[in-house]
Amino acid sequence: MINVVLVGCGAMSKAWLDAVRQIDRLAIVGLVDLDADRARARAHEYDLTGAVIGTDLDAVLDQTRPDAVFDVVVPAARRQVALSAFAHHCHLLTEKPLADTPENARAIVKAARQAGRVHAVVQNRRYVANVRRIRRFLDSGAIGAATSIHADFFVAPHFGGFREEMAHVLLLDMAIHTFDAARYMVAGEPAGVYCQEWEPANSWYRQGSSASAVFDLGGGRLFTYAGSWCGAGFRTSWEGSWRIVAERGSLIWDGHDVLQAEVVAPGRDGLFDKTQPIEVPPLDPADRVDGHLGIIQDFIRAIETGTEPETRGADNIKSLAMVFGAIESAETGRRVTIAEDAQ
Repeated sequence: MINVVLVGCGAMSKAWLDAVRQIDRLAIVGLVDLDADRARARAHEYDLTGAVIGTDLDAVLDQTRPDAVFDVVVPAARRQVALSAFAHHCHLLTEKPLADTPENARAIVKAARQAGRVHAVVQNRRYVANVRRIRRFLDSGAIGAATSIHADFFVAPHFGGFREEMAHVLLLDMAIHTFDAARYMVAGEPAGVYCQEWEPANSWYRQGSSASAVFDLGGGRLFTYAGSWCGAGFRTSWEGSWRIVAERGSLIWDGHDVLQAEVVAPGRDGLFDKTQPIEVPPLDPADRVDGHLGIIQDFIRAIETGTEPETRGADNIKSLAMVFGAIESAETGRRVTIAEDAQ
């Protein structure tokens, strides 16, 4: 049995606790929140009658001595939670983003390495079934190596609250899902970015609701991102809509269920190479999906087997570096190198 303390009992904690209900070998032994009443309410909601409730993480960790910590706090508090977890010899699974600054991200990854603990990030969109299928299809070489990756994200939610007052709201709060998916699909290593942000006249956000970025993912591959949180009409999926161009064909995904590919065929039709449809195979039994549930199961497996989870912090920091690189480029108006020491 893996005993866990969950810290941060706000709305997002429900997704975690819903997943925990489906895992027999995991027990929540403590709930921590700055608002003790909120933690008690969450314990009552999920029938966690034996869980220790507290407002101080170190005190609850001292009392419960768990194997792991689930971090669902706001990003600004993430570094302190991580350092407390590692100081108590706990493994750590954290909500995205890994940290609120590049410096804090590097500090957390370094602390996990020094403590010898498993550290992973809930990058749940990576566990979407079609993201898995795309990666496996491209790895097969059926249309050759990817040369360019293009993602559009146009969703216009009226959140209210803190998001509408944030700076760099699209890049900071949402774009990492698309950036991480792109990097995963083509096994890319981010090397540089040029990005521009703007605030359209119709926007209800303070700053950064719209952005366009071009990333160098290494190996001659470019990734273009166009996104808006105030582009009403013809809404894309929350996963975006995708086109991946490869050496011998292309793949398109609407972000929902439509996933299609074409491969170059012998001969030409006038100016154009002939193409023909090619099947994108279904999920492989080895593909791990199911969002939070899949990631938590992966995390537990890593603890039990001594292996590294797919969304380990040392890898996820590369996706976070794409976010911070894009923000720096938007602020300075220049191309930004995403160096190894930024990852």
